[in-house]
Amino acid sequence: MLTDNELMDSVKRGDFDAFDQLVLRYQNSAWNIAYRFLGDASEAEDVAQEAFLRIFAGAGRYQSTSGFQPYLYTVVTRLCIDHVRKKRPTYCKKLPAVNDSKPLAVEQEAKQEMEKAIRRAIDLLPPKQRMAVVLRYFEGFRSRQVALAMGISPKAVERALYRGRKKLEPILKHWLEK
Repeated sequence: MLTDNELMDSVKRGDFDAFDQLVLRYQNSAWNIAYRFLGDASEAEDVAQEAFLRIFAGAGRYQSTSGFQPYLYTVVTRLCIDHVRKKRPTYCKKLPAVNDSKPLAVEQEAKQEMEKAIRRAIDLLPPKQRMAVVLRYFEGFRSRQVALAMGISPKAVERALYRGRKKLEPILKHWLEK
């Protein structure tokens, strides 16, 4: 199996199959990051596709210094942040009902309520804090990996995470006490 950098070298030479391999390898990761940041499956799919299109279009400029994965996550991160800057979220007082024919168990319902509360709270964070929180706590990246993906210093990541946690604590206090 070829490494990511070997595949990107092939992509630079116009090898579509090599690019397909990279997409298959990383499409789920790209979508997960975008979905956790944006909270919308179709928008996440659009961002992930756009990231791969941009990588393909700029393959000739690709430098393998830090590897393909951090490069992809940087592109996804920037697209997500640009997306929320261009589109302000619209909030409604009541969430739409989920049409499910089978009744939810109490635990399942409580878990869904908590997930919705977390999603709403994360949506309130500024884009850079939100992306740092998503990458660190939902994707499990280390601070250095978050810094690479976001194009900022590890110290800036720690500040963003600290500020994000401080903003989330009062909003999620009810859920943290359970």
